Amino acid sequence: MSTFEQIDIRSLNDNFFTRIGSQWTLITAGTKDKFNTMTASWGGTGVLWNKNVVFTFIRDSRYTLGFVDDSTHYTLSFFGGEYMKELAFCGRNSGRDIDKAAATGLIPVFDREAPYFEQADLVFVCKKLYKQKIRPECFIDTEALDKWYADSDWHEVFVGEIVSVLKRS
Repeated sequence: MSTFEQIDIRSLNDNFFTRIGSQWTLITAGTKDKFNTMTASWGGTGVLWNKNVVFTFIRDSRYTLGFVDDSTHYTLSFFGGEYMKELAFCGRNSGRDIDKAAATGLIPVFDREAPYFEQADLVFVCKKLYKQKIRPECFIDTEALDKWYADSDWHEVFVGEIVSVLKRS
């Protein structure tokens, strides 16, 4: 089993435009008895309310949304490029229908406030701070409405405080 060490967030040199937008991440929440994960390629990191945070977007239709809603914490697991096939599978398939961990061979770890995956090379453990649904009347530039929300499958936006950063050692 891989081991992780907790590191200071200020020691990170990662480019999260690449990590999230090109290499993707898994958003995971739940308990050892029942959890789910989904692939995300939208999101961000930053500082808000004097806290280090992530901005996480989950569509209403996603099974994972209920797990994040019902939990105080969730994780973002980041992987090396050799796991793109597994992350693509987790993005194409619903946990309503299939055990994604079993199907991909990803091994969940349950030693923190939310599950993450042994094969990850970096993990953010996040405490939910804020949630709001994207609303069409709030768009200033409406180009994204037709492109991304023609079916009205809106995102819930979560602001999560990064409470732990784990790096595979």
